[in-house]
Amino acid sequence: MFIQTETTPNPATLKFLPGDTVLGSGTADFPSPDTGASSPLARRIFAVEGVTGVFLGRDFVTVTKADDVPWDHLKPSVLGAIMEHYQSGAPAIEGAAPESAGHAAHDGPDAEIVGQIKELLDTRVRPAVAQDGGDITFHGFDRGVVYLHMQGACAGCPSSTLTLKMGIENLLRHYIPEVVEVRPVA
Repeated sequence: MFIQTETTPNPATLKFLPGDTVLGSGTADFPSPDTGASSPLARRIFAVEGVTGVFLGRDFVTVTKADDVPWDHLKPSVLGAIMEHYQSGAPAIEGAAPESAGHAAHDGPDAEIVGQIKELLDTRVRPAVAQDGGDITFHGFDRGVVYLHMQGACAGCPSSTLTLKMGIENLLRHYIPEVVEVRPVA
């Protein structure tokens, strides 16, 4: 098995491409070791000292490290953990698969606007963000403000504010006049 790695805009995060399906659909975000209990793959990666976050996509694994640990020391162990997982035959996630859309539900008077926001996120934003090893999902809409949840390489990325403000906010405001601002949620 040959696992490729790619850098991401977040220097604390690397994207690992095992050349095989990681999740059949959706994504799974494990921002800390205690959140990875349902995933044999995440548990194995978190066992590597210095790993602080794991994000699973359709065909990639994004790993975030502690600031004081260099990638030169961590990368071989993470590659080994991913390889061991695939050799074990265990699933990436035990039990129910993650929600495929990942967006928060929203109904009420703004349901049509929210539908347009989710459509733009799914067709224009999320595929581009997945290239960088992350995901952005809809969290809420209130009085013209769109709240988005950033995951994987996007969470804590130095360029995430620029991506939100200059990229996503401008896109949504262009197509949906009711949108006045985009804000991240933790």
